[in-house]
Amino acid sequence: MFEDIQILRILGIILDIALVSFVIYKLIMVIRGTRAVQLVKGIVVILAVWFISSFLGLQTLQWIMGTAVTYGLLAIIIIFQPELRRALEQLGRGKFFAKSSSAEEEELKTTINHVVKAANYMGKRRIGALISLERETGMNDYVETGIPMEARLSSELLINVFIPNTPLHDGAVIIKGNEITAAACYLPLSENPFISKELGTRHRAALGVSEVTDAITLAVSEETGGISLTKNGELHRNLDEESLRELLVKEMMSEQSGSTTSRWQWGGRKNG
Repeated sequence: MFEDIQILRILGIILDIALVSFVIYKLIMVIRGTRAVQLVKGIVVILAVWFISSFLGLQTLQWIMGTAVTYGLLAIIIIFQPELRRALEQLGRGKFFAKSSSAEEEELKTTINHVVKAANYMGKRRIGALISLERETGMNDYVETGIPMEARLSSELLINVFIPNTPLHDGAVIIKGNEITAAACYLPLSENPFISKELGTRHRAALGVSEVTDAITLAVSEETGGISLTKNGELHRNLDEESLRELLVKEMMSEQSGSTTSRWQWGGRKNG
């Protein structure tokens, strides 16, 4: 009986470590590609300095770092408010564990085809456009700034939305899965000081939303007709039809296909 109790305790410890590791991994996935990564690096530096000051007996520095750590919990809640909200949204979106299906892969392929076709059409005719594809991070805050559509996605509808001088052409279209959720949405502008001066508000908005969410955003320039794609704060410019399709497939399909065979996802159904 004593041995059985010991075995149960060991299994409990293993389960505890596994669950904590899983939660930490998912939190890392939530903040990946956002400005929160830089904040995490700053926290690691503070902890490292605190440890070194304790080891070397640097009392003043140790007191300063200790105070920073003591009040750090409140600071983390304030600083990481968007990421914490994102994690709670994903937790409440559905089942904690869910598996992707082949039907979702087909839906993603259809979404990519419609978006590529529309972007290529508008690029050739120099029709300005801003299209954001929601992924795991919820974009309801930005959806609420626009006009609800909840319409089935098609390349023709996308093109029609951005025709100049129409009521919905100014702003971004947000796509969730195979549905146009809203149009004429306002996206946050990037504050990156290193952005090229030749890029306008449309590209800054595309970069801005990619810095705070995991969305993939396309910007079509009305001056040059060039097609750009942003993800995780990165900007890919002057994409032709083939390179645009390859990027979208790489970003949206690779993770999806891998999860169908070997990986469980957190947060329910993945939205394109």
